[in-house]
Amino acid sequence: MIRKPLRPLAEVLRARARGENPREIEKDNIRARHEAMKDGARLRAEGRLLILCIFFLGAFGAVGGRMAVLASSDPTEPKAARFGEQILSSRADIVDRKGRLLATNFETFSLYAQPQRMVAPKVAAERLAQIFPDLEITKLTGLFTGDRKFVWVKRNLSPEQKQAVHDIGEPGLQFGPREMRLYPNGAIAAHVLGGARYGREGVSSAEVIGVAGVERAFEDRLRSIDRGNEPLRLSIDLSVQAATEEILAGGMRLMQAKGASAVLMRVQTGEIVALASLPDFDPNQRPRPLTTGDQGDSPLFNRALQGVYELGSVFKIFTMAQGIDLGLVNAHTEIDTTGPLKSGGHKIRDYRDYGPSLSVRDVLVKSSNIGTARVAMEIGAHRQKAFLDQLGLLEATPVEMVEAKGAAPLLPKPWSETSMLTISYGHGMSASPVHLASAYAAMVNGGTAVTPTLLKQDAPQEGPRVISQQTSAVVRDMLRGVVVEGTASMADVPGYYVGGKTGTADKPKPQGGGYFEDKVIATFASVFPAHKPEYVLIVTLDEPRETTGEEERRTAGWTAVPVAAETIRRVAPLLGLRPGVERSLKSGVTLASD
Repeated sequence: MIRKPLRPLAEVLRARARGENPREIEKDNIRARHEAMKDGARLRAEGRLLILCIFFLGAFGAVGGRMAVLASSDPTEPKAARFGEQILSSRADIVDRKGRLLATNFETFSLYAQPQRMVAPKVAAERLAQIFPDLEITKLTGLFTGDRKFVWVKRNLSPEQKQAVHDIGEPGLQFGPREMRLYPNGAIAAHVLGGARYGREGVSSAEVIGVAGVERAFEDRLRSIDRGNEPLRLSIDLSVQAATEEILAGGMRLMQAKGASAVLMRVQTGEIVALASLPDFDPNQRPRPLTTGDQGDSPLFNRALQGVYELGSVFKIFTMAQGIDLGLVNAHTEIDTTGPLKSGGHKIRDYRDYGPSLSVRDVLVKSSNIGTARVAMEIGAHRQKAFLDQLGLLEATPVEMVEAKGAAPLLPKPWSETSMLTISYGHGMSASPVHLASAYAAMVNGGTAVTPTLLKQDAPQEGPRVISQQTSAVVRDMLRGVVVEGTASMADVPGYYVGGKTGTADKPKPQGGGYFEDKVIATFASVFPAHKPEYVLIVTLDEPRETTGEEERRTAGWTAVPVAAETIRRVAPLLGLRPGVERSLKSGVTLASD
């Protein structure tokens, strides 16, 4: 800034010309300069005051607003933040269809040591080994007397164990609060729930994550903050599940089987009410996977879902239903059963000689392989494959468990003429009991496909139609006939009018091809009540042997059927089904193709 001179030459010359005193010019300029300086100082002071006023108004406004919020909110007790709180993650409970607890969180403590603070590390090691027999004194002593500053001792403590450790009086032994996943029913529904473990861990908290079953499949749902403490409600019925597992375990022992499974499903909704696989495990103490041998022998292996087997004659109902629905046959159509039937160098035989012919109904009731294969020849390979695909038997089941994705059926490549014939009576392709349950549900529920689910449903599913209602009625009659007149006579539970189909399939050899002569998978696929089915029950036994008679028997009629019958006898009242009088079923309805 250029300041004006106090005695400008031009003004001095003009003043002298007018006869004025030039010094007055300097006094006027000095006075004007001082007044300008005062005006600038006053403006700067006013600006600073304005800024201070705005600042104080904002500060008082924020304090007043916060006070208003606090005054209108509910009072809560302040909580101090804890180390490790950033990895704490709440996990919702899991309940059955009636709200009964299947899985929950339990407050517990972890035990760790700070060796630098320990007074008597050797004594502490000895006392801890007495409290926890699985700990070794030598190893603990080495950890406590070494250079480490932190040592995990136990991830979870019971209240009694915590008190016992506290009584040691060692300042270097510290406790950290945490939550663990608890399954109050032990091994019941173990394969459905799967189990959980700790993920990220801190001294004062730990992250609980699912490792299998619905715990893993619904990981995000169970840890969702948006849902709060809303439990995950499954379709499983705890009482029915417990009864099913108890009967299945007893049947497995009586039949000397190496494994067993059962699936109970509602035919209209696809809800799985019970799913059991034996041998099982306690998810509170989940075992480690096998490192050697066949993983199928592990208690972690879910035979009902992961086990894909050639299921035998239980597949015959699909061939009969498709043939009837296409109008190729009806229940009374006579089928040539002379044999053996030759195809591609293979011979198809029946268990016994049924004579020159049987009706379609008797082909199923007496379980004729030759008769079923001849119906399949009328259907053709292309239509057979498309029909089985509609029933969900060619893809992995979409049930809500992580194990389901790896349990895809084993299919022949290519789907040849010989494959078509053997598949018609349950050989040449493998599927799981869950696959079979949903397919049978579609056969008897009026003819619409259902998707198996472990979540409680409020309404029936409206799946695509696979067979007509008339065909479904004929199927129900034929399945009832298998129990009344055929291979499943021991399944007739008074008052509940069971229908079903047996299946006994030789087990394939794991190497070299061919089948074992003395090892089978015995299956009984049942529906009840037969006149208006509400439930499908699938029971499978792995390598059963019934030895009460003079000869050893392995067929499903002697092994899987009695187990299924006892299961229905026990669980039907639990499901709210009352014993009733059987309604007459119309058989032999002739359907014409479009």
